[in-house]
This record gives sequence, structure tokens and C-alpha cells, in this order.
Amino acid sequence: MSHTTERLRLALVQAASGIEPDDNRAELDRLAPDGCDLVVFPEAFARDFGEAGSDVSPYAEPLDGPFATEVGRVAAARGGTVVAGMFERSADPARPFNTLVVRGRAEAAYRKMHLYDSFGYRESDRLTAGPTEPTVVEIDGWRVGLMTCYDLRFPELTRRLVDAGAELVVVPAAWVAGARKVHHWRTLVIARAIENTVYVAAVGQPAPRYTGHSMLVDPLGEVLVEAGPGDAGEAEVLTAEVDRTTLAAARRTNPSLANRRL
Repeated sequence: MSHTTERLRLALVQAASGIEPDDNRAELDRLAPDGCDLVVFPEAFARDFGEAGSDVSPYAEPLDGPFATEVGRVAAARGGTVVAGMFERSADPARPFNTLVVRGRAEAAYRKMHLYDSFGYRESDRLTAGPTEPTVVEIDGWRVGLMTCYDLRFPELTRRLVDAGAELVVVPAAWVAGARKVHHWRTLVIARAIENTVYVAAVGQPAPRYTGHSMLVDPLGEVLVEAGPGDAGEAEVLTAEVDRTTLAAARRTNPSLANRRL
């Protein structure tokens, strides 16, 4: 049953996915906490990317396959909504989509728009880019925009999500570790929140392969909760709330969306 709330309680699950899909599905139930309206897992949680450039197509599933079905079961058991990343079959059997599946009080799928052809990687060699239309889903009356990892580096996508009504932007990621990468991640997450006066919940896989630092940022750029780099052997679950009073106050204080001259 859908309902509308002035506050939305979030859980940000900073956890590593492995290369065994059965184990990752089990982690959904183990790590999703009770009492949250929205639980967010990282990108590629159904199965890790494996070695750089490796073929992930054997692990692609349909949206009614084992992983998405378990996401839905866990969401129903917790009474909320769960977002998690998976590889989804596409028209090209060799190049699936990198997809966020949403199940629970809302149902949606977002296929990663910007593939990670950067920093020496070529995600487009193994994956198919999704449509260029922004994806906004309603969760308990909140308009929630969906992005994945590398999408964060494209400010126009966040702005399009906000123009489509997003009050909260969710960014599951597997942000690869390296020089300056934590700095880029934190700077961009905070910037996307400030420039759009929107909440941003960014949830990453942990060190050593990825950068961790999952965080929730409010519409004026205040970091409400943040994990450290983390460790692949130990998950960290952050909980926090977003509320419309803070959102409305931020947009009164900084009415930059209304002040645009296009």
C-alpha cells in the first residue's frame, strides 16, 4: 500500500559484491535493515564486474530473474523499497545493461546511461548504454531520481532529474579506487546536491578495489552521514532521514533553480 510521508528514512548499504551470484542474493536479506523506507545497495551488487574488461554477459538476468525477485522479496519483508544494481539482459546477448532495479512500494529499472569509458576502462566494450531519458520514481510520495556511478560526472543528468521533479537523487556506485578518486567522488556528490538544491544519497562498494565513502548530502551541501573507505570483508550500513522541511528551506535560501536564465 502506497503512502506519502514528509520524511523518508534511508539505509545506505556499503558492501562488496562477490563473483558468486547466490552469495550476493543472500547478502540482500542479511544486510537490509528493518524500519527504513528506502534501502540502497551499490552498483553491480548482483555480481561484481570481476577482472577489468571481463565478460559479464553470462551473469545477466531478466528483470523477473532470481536477483530482482529476491530484491522484491526483501523489500516486501521489510515493508519498504530496495534499490540494487545488476546486469540485465539486453537485445545484444554479449553486452547487457548495467541496471538499477527498484522493488517494493515502487517498481522501476534504470539502465546506466553513461558507461565508464574513462581512466583506462572501456565499460562500453562489455555493456550496452541505456536510454537517455531520465528515470524518476515515486517512493512514498517522494520523487526519487536514479543515476549510476559514472553518471555523477555529468551535471546535466542530475539537473534533468531535478527538472523532472526529483527531490532525492540516489547514486549506487562501484567507484574504482585510485589517485584523486575519493576527492572526485566527494566533490561531485556534494556539488550535485548544492547546485540542484536536492538530497543526494551516494552508495559505493568499499575498498580496496573501490573507494567506499557512501554518503547522504542535504540540499545545501551538508554531509549528514558518511562512511569511510570500508573493507570488502565487512559491510557498513548508514541510516539517516530526508525531510521536506529542510528541502523547502534550502530552496528558499538558495533559489538558484528559480533564478536560472536559459
